[in-house]
Amino acid sequence: MQIVRGLAAIVGVAMVLMGLLWILQGLDIVRWPASSFMLGDIVWTRNGAVLAVLGIVLIWLGRKRA
Repeated sequence: MQIVRGLAAIVGVAMVLMGLLWILQGLDIVRWPASSFMLGDIVWTRNGAVLAVLGIVLIWLGRKRA
């Protein structure tokens, strides 16, 4: 069970980082890659926020004591 909780925390961190990237791309702050369809699209800001929140939940569940 310890391995599953550790894996959940690692996946959660990856989700938070990806969500932050999507938020910044959606807000047109990060323009990488330059030809991305996500740049300046507010839908990707919302998607990134949802992904980041889900990642935080996974981190919390992964660190929660049984």
